[in-house]
Amino acid sequence: MSELKTTLKADMVAAMKARDDLTKGTLRMVLAAITTAEVAGDEARELGDDEVLALLTREVRTRKDSAQAYTDGGRPELADKELAEVGVLQRYLPADLTSDELATMVAEEVASAEAGLGQKPTMKQMGQIVRAVNERAAGRAEGGEVARLVRQALA
Repeated sequence: MSELKTTLKADMVAAMKARDDLTKGTLRMVLAAITTAEVAGDEARELGDDEVLALLTREVRTRKDSAQAYTDGGRPELADKELAEVGVLQRYLPADLTSDELATMVAEEVASAEAGLGQKPTMKQMGQIVRAVNERAAGRAEGGEVARLVRQALA
């Protein structure tokens, strides 16, 4: 079992003992999503820490989108609940990269692509560079922000 999943289970038990309904409910939903991902496909398998981390990132993004939809729909109490769940989940995610760290990473990948090609990369290589930066960032940066910075560097 992945170390992160073990931590999530232990924290859920602690939340149950502390009668923390928000944390308990949020962690139950995440553990259910992990279990669903583990049994999806042809045969059951254990998720690794990186896969659990990707799932947590996806859950945070989903809740942020839901909170925005609730806010737009005039339901601030539901938006607050979703944002509270985001706060619980963000305890288990690594800190996001700063804009300077991300810009440095993009510059390094563009330089690496330039060295490999022997010329300045064009927009045709954008997908490869974005993919390389996303792999290095490992869920600590938004994909849209990475694509925007790569587009700027190639322009």
